[in-house]
Amino acid sequence: MCKLASLVGTLIVAVAVVHPATSARVRAQATSSHSGSTGSDITDATLTEPGATTRNISTGELRKVLAAGEAILLLDTRPHLEWSLGHIPGAQNVDPTPGLTNAMYTADVAKVERLTGGDKSRRLVLYCNGPFCGKSKRVSEELLKAGYSNVQRYQLGAPVWRALGGVMVIEPDGVAHVAQQDRTAVWLDAREADAFARGTVPGARNLRRSGLRPGKDQGEVKAAKDDGRLPVNDHNTRIIVFGQNGAEARAVAEALAGEAFHNVSFFEGSVESLRAALEAAAAKPPSR
Repeated sequence: MCKLASLVGTLIVAVAVVHPATSARVRAQATSSHSGSTGSDITDATLTEPGATTRNISTGELRKVLAAGEAILLLDTRPHLEWSLGHIPGAQNVDPTPGLTNAMYTADVAKVERLTGGDKSRRLVLYCNGPFCGKSKRVSEELLKAGYSNVQRYQLGAPVWRALGGVMVIEPDGVAHVAQQDRTAVWLDAREADAFARGTVPGARNLRRSGLRPGKDQGEVKAAKDDGRLPVNDHNTRIIVFGQNGAEARAVAEALAGEAFHNVSFFEGSVESLRAALEAAAAKPPSR
């Protein structure tokens, strides 16, 4: 634990050097991590910015809220394509505010109101692309101006969610985009070998959910590392897991995230719906 706390403190100080505006707070967190009094679990960390108008929540708190099935609206404030390529499970996305440039992209508060049904007391949790992304901050400020009273941010965002072992959901238009644009992506079919043999998607490899075993480097995951089904020479490679259903795919995706693969997403639909999305993509000219 002491080594972990020391590492966390070092990382936090590095962030402070890059982003001086946050240095006072993060240095305090680094000190407490070394002393062991607080901050001993990195999932409890938050990044508080000067002048922030909403509370930032930690990865651990967001995990608990989602696991408990609490009635929150988790809002991914990034553009639609980014959301569709990989979002925190349960996160929703809305169109941008009209008339803004790409640099000042801000989700449309009017569209958020449709999701809340006009309930401005509903708990909203916003996230985007991590500590240096301003999208969720801009939206949170607009929501407060519009009268929302329970707005929070997971400002550590998508990068830290992944780094701490979280997986993402990829949408049908996301898989279509990957099929057209990312030839390095690894597609993993989580079904049994006989179902895989009867037909899968082009280029897919089989990594059976039933072959998962507790612990690191065990069972089918270890075998897939050894025989080349998993990209052990580049753990940042995009990995997309699918199965007969989302639960099957998610189980394999989470096992891989626990093996230090940082870019894992799972498809919530069936193999048939995945095939349909890929066939539709193949019929269209590549997007740019």
